[in-house]
Amino acid sequence: MRLRGFCRFCDEVRHWARMRRHPEHLALGRRAEDLAHRYLEAEGLTVVDRNLVLPDLGAEIDLIALEGDTVVFVEVKSRSDAQAGDPLRGLDRGKQERLVRAAGRLLQRWRIPPGKARFDVVTVVLEPYEIRHYRAAWSPAGRDRLS
Repeated sequence: MRLRGFCRFCDEVRHWARMRRHPEHLALGRRAEDLAHRYLEAEGLTVVDRNLVLPDLGAEIDLIALEGDTVVFVEVKSRSDAQAGDPLRGLDRGKQERLVRAAGRLLQRWRIPPGKARFDVVTVVLEPYEIRHYRAAWSPAGRDRLS
């Protein structure tokens, strides 16, 4: 329990430092990714990469994790407070398609069959604090399970 409090303190210090160096929306996004990273690892996933950019596809994958033999591509959406609306509103079909193309390229490069991958979404609201994990939020075929 003490370690959890220390980790939360470290998150606060990192967030404060980012706020001094970066625009507020970028600092909020990084903080949400830190929280999502820690949350997923507490749920038993192993995060293996963060903020992987594929510029030619116009895509950035927030988190890549492993759960057993499944590769999990995670999009993190955040809001500073609940009055700012549902974080899922920031995830449109175009973003999903870019992530599917980027993931497809990575799976091909890593020689992993597409059936061994999924797309998750983690939403983070800071005030009041709430984090949600949507497993298999959509499929590569475009079937949206978030609705």
